[in-house]
Amino acid sequence: LEDVLSPYLAMHEAHIALAQAALANGDKVRAILEARKALTVKPDSELGILTLAQVTEDKKASMQLLTTFLSTYPKARDVRLTYARILIEQKQYEHARREFQLLLDEKPDDLSSTYALGMLSVQTNDFDTAEKYLTAYVNALTKTPDEDRDPTQAFIVLAQIAEERKNINAAITWLSQVEPGDAYLGAQIKRAQLLAKRGDMVDARALLTSIKPEGERDRARIIITEAQLLRDANLIADAQSVLQAGLQEFPNNTDVLYDYAMVSEKANNIALMESTLRKIIYLAPDNPHAYNALGYSFAERNIRLEEALTLVEKALALAPDDAFIMDSLGWVHFRLGNLKEAEETLRKAYQLRPDPEIGVHLGEVLWVKGKKEDAQQLWRDANIKDPQNDTLKSTLTRLRVSL
Repeated sequence: LEDVLSPYLAMHEAHIALAQAALANGDKVRAILEARKALTVKPDSELGILTLAQVTEDKKASMQLLTTFLSTYPKARDVRLTYARILIEQKQYEHARREFQLLLDEKPDDLSSTYALGMLSVQTNDFDTAEKYLTAYVNALTKTPDEDRDPTQAFIVLAQIAEERKNINAAITWLSQVEPGDAYLGAQIKRAQLLAKRGDMVDARALLTSIKPEGERDRARIIITEAQLLRDANLIADAQSVLQAGLQEFPNNTDVLYDYAMVSEKANNIALMESTLRKIIYLAPDNPHAYNALGYSFAERNIRLEEALTLVEKALALAPDDAFIMDSLGWVHFRLGNLKEAEETLRKAYQLRPDPEIGVHLGEVLWVKGKKEDAQQLWRDANIKDPQNDTLKSTLTRLRVSL
């Protein structure tokens, strides 16, 4: 390459080529030298500064190179775009948003900047701005389709924004525009959930039935979703029927079996729940959720507590960082009368994940230990997060506590 380029060393492109070749060869010293030579020949070379920033190992120094260059050459679009993307990698979303806004101000029809501003606005919880830019992005692609650009993620985020605003109809409309692809199944499942939330259970089930799954995994996901919608609507018998039909198709699918066990418990068929969970343990002995569910169900009914402890400890050994399994272990200790171990375990679980369910359990342990103010505070927090939580309601009723 040096021989080929020797007549052209007065051109900055020759030094950039040598810098890239040196970088590929692992010679960063030579790469830096050639990048600097390129900038000496042509100080405003965007490719030159980008190459120098690329071969500069110190990240702060690399960023400083780009900011200094942009202060001198503010119209250097490729450099500003690279700089903005690095800011995103560093999670400096507000700063990145300012850079993309400069890019869009300079070129108002730039869809890359429009999309980036929409997504960055979501990261900074500025949903009004996010909606403005993402709507502009999908509208532009509707008018002028571009095979290199996929509006799918924009549709999904716009649906999330609409749902956040309690605008279920708008969320459903956005999701209906997602076309077949990697995100299609997830989008249609979410759409079915929103239809059910709106009260259109018939339409929700019809939508799920219309989806053509690519294999057992997708089909099982659809079955489980339909059953969950029915269970949430307290249509337990219908949910059981859906899962039973699913198990006729896939008798050893552990995901379908797990949901069948949970619905059986909801139907108060404890024997069926236990036999189904034990089948999962047989089929998938490394599945922590089956051990946990069975152990927790014993603890909830205050029976076979030593076996419950063994099951939940096995689950935690398989998934040591799972806060919900820690919650089960704490609850088993509580039932066994091990209040110290119960409090320690539940506090650890709640610290990992301050979920209302865990908070309710921890609150009851503290209540029994006489720490009633701390218990009530946890229950108040749970009530704020999830006022319809069944565990919270039953606990307060059983203990005759009002918040």
